[in-house]
Amino acid sequence: MEQAGAGQADVGVGAAGRGGSRSTGREVLRLALPALGSLIAEPLFLLADSAIVGHLGVDELAGLGLATTVLGTVVGLMVFLAYGTGPAVARFLGAGHAQRAMAAARDGVWLALLLGLLLAVAGWASAPAVIRAVGGLPAVQGYAVDYLAWSMPGLVGMLLVFAGTGVLRGLQDTRTPLVVATVGFAVNAALNFVFVYGFRWGIAGSAIGTSIAQLGMAGVYLAMVVPRMRREGVRLAPEWRGILGAAHVGSWLMLRTLTLRAAIFATVVVATAQGAGNLAAHQLAMTMFSFLAFALDALAIAAQSLIGKELGASNAARARELTGTMVRWSLGFGLVAGAVLAACAPWVGWLFTSDPAVHAALTPALLVLAASQPVCGFVFVLDGVLIGAGDARYLALAGVLNLVVYAPLLVWVGLSGLGGPAGLAWLWAAFAGGYMLARALTLGLRARTGAWMVLGAH
Repeated sequence: MEQAGAGQADVGVGAAGRGGSRSTGREVLRLALPALGSLIAEPLFLLADSAIVGHLGVDELAGLGLATTVLGTVVGLMVFLAYGTGPAVARFLGAGHAQRAMAAARDGVWLALLLGLLLAVAGWASAPAVIRAVGGLPAVQGYAVDYLAWSMPGLVGMLLVFAGTGVLRGLQDTRTPLVVATVGFAVNAALNFVFVYGFRWGIAGSAIGTSIAQLGMAGVYLAMVVPRMRREGVRLAPEWRGILGAAHVGSWLMLRTLTLRAAIFATVVVATAQGAGNLAAHQLAMTMFSFLAFALDALAIAAQSLIGKELGASNAARARELTGTMVRWSLGFGLVAGAVLAACAPWVGWLFTSDPAVHAALTPALLVLAASQPVCGFVFVLDGVLIGAGDARYLALAGVLNLVVYAPLLVWVGLSGLGGPAGLAWLWAAFAGGYMLARALTLGLRARTGAWMVLGAH
């Protein structure tokens, strides 16, 4: 194993990829565009559930909201199964170790299966207690418990889908996950409609339909990955050393994700204290933030796959070129997206509500978000680069540091007593100009050092 030393100090963004070729751009797009489609699939699952359950009644829809909040938190923390497995497979693939690549795939699949079974059993048993802790009226809680409990079999499938998606991304294939996600969405919508209205199973039918769709998607991934493991002579039985190694890397990635969710949750708490109008406007602004992040996440996923492969092949120059290309694209997209969002900011609110107080608070928040888009693009792509390099420990520790920097800004906004448009604008200035800028600094400084460029198979 080699590690980039002082002679590679120009590995950072400032020097990376200035001579990026058209072929580099095509390679990035080949992975990024299908990845964008598959990223949209999970919100579409929730959208289909909401559309079908919403016609049952307000209590059912509110129950769905409570249950999916809990489920989304758990699933979000498990995304490391894709982010850890993919770069590991890509690195071994780049190093020319196909057997070790598929062994890493096996370890990721087993870890997903074991975690899925453990969480599913725990979730089924604790669903009533968890929903009571979240809150809501008794009638709403009953529907939430039904949905959460019947979603537990599908949780196993979801985690296996994460691992399978990571394996294929590591193998430089993002098209197959797009096809699987598209078919899965169609099957999910059809099953939910039949179970909810045809069999009259209510909100439980929606959860059962989604669980079947998720387990079916997991089965498709296993049908593709397992034969490849066998062809490479990889034992299918669990190798505990490999599983524990994957869990160790995953624990750092989970901590990274936890810091991101903690920052978003703390921001919601401050927005809540500013009143219902600001909370509603904040939710809309955060929805726009998440929507714009999809395109940038697609670039980040391409970065994970490509950087892992090139570092495994000990090709530092190619890794620098790819990093530079993706950073330039992310900054360009951020400038364009920011300009469009700023131009549309005064009218976006009308798509969601006619409340004038919400509109008044939303417009300045969206202008702040628009100004931050180049920074957001830089952050998302470098995050993907460092995940692809296996720099999970640094990402986790940097995430904790970013929270430490962000906390005083949030406290100041919360204690200032500001409300209305000014209050929400300052809150988004703290998030976009404080938290996201802190992330940009920690990621950018790391990229410039070259310490993340560990070359070879390990």
